[in-house]
Amino acid sequence: MPELPDITVWIDALHARVLGQPVQSIRILTPFLLRTVTPPPEAACNHSITQIRRLGKRIALTTDHDIHLVLHMMIAGRLHWKPAAHTPKGRHNLAAFHFPNGTLTLTEAGAKRRASLHIVQGETALRTLDPGGIDVLSATPEAFRVALTRENHTLKRALTDPRLCSGIGNAYSDEILHAAQLSPLAQTHKLPDEAWHRLHEATQTTLRHWIDHLKAEAGANFPEHVTAFREGMAVHGRHNQPCLRCNAPVQRIRYADNETNYCAPCQTNGKVLADRGLSRLLGPDRPRTLDELELLKSR
Repeated sequence: MPELPDITVWIDALHARVLGQPVQSIRILTPFLLRTVTPPPEAACNHSITQIRRLGKRIALTTDHDIHLVLHMMIAGRLHWKPAAHTPKGRHNLAAFHFPNGTLTLTEAGAKRRASLHIVQGETALRTLDPGGIDVLSATPEAFRVALTRENHTLKRALTDPRLCSGIGNAYSDEILHAAQLSPLAQTHKLPDEAWHRLHEATQTTLRHWIDHLKAEAGANFPEHVTAFREGMAVHGRHNQPCLRCNAPVQRIRYADNETNYCAPCQTNGKVLADRGLSRLLGPDRPRTLDELELLKSR
């Protein structure tokens, strides 16, 4: 799922292309995309885009008469910039937003249709789509800690809860926790002061690093290669590959459609965290250290 760094770079690219441009037409290519009834898509047409901003993992394009086009990519949605009057083809195309200087298209890979478009009028209606998490890039250490300790969760869950933190998902939470050298399963209500300092600093440093990296990668082009697995990531998507800090094999916890990647020596004092699948298979015999895990693999 595109997260804060990806969304930020998309917004920068859209600023350069559609800010001040009139929406000529909107084509909705699948009925599952549009999640609101009023105002209709044509209400935004013949009006210029005056503001583009991020709401969590959503992108909101605002017109000069306070209509907001709010896009949520979910897992597989992606934005593309095409020539003016481009006619999208293929089952992956969900929508096209036509401007005088080009066409913004939304695609979604796979058979599931999770990406969404909400069209609302007025700032109050727009705010109902904001999950409410803090802007972690501007948050002070105190505000950051207050937000993440509103409820007692694991650090992984707290960082990825959109009600607590704005725009962080599975990928960058792995990178943040590795940078902070903290376990993804550490409890927010039990974290010591020094660890909170590390987590706050790692969150801002990691996200800013990837924003700068993705901007440099895209250059003047529209960002087309948005993915959750990037070359240069420390642990995310690197299961069994060497940790970039200590060279130990990266571990993972699998659950539902997601996984958490971490380095045992760097983050959990060498402890291998319980994986649901492995725990069900081996029960009390599951490996608890890297040595025990390597021994199990060698059998």
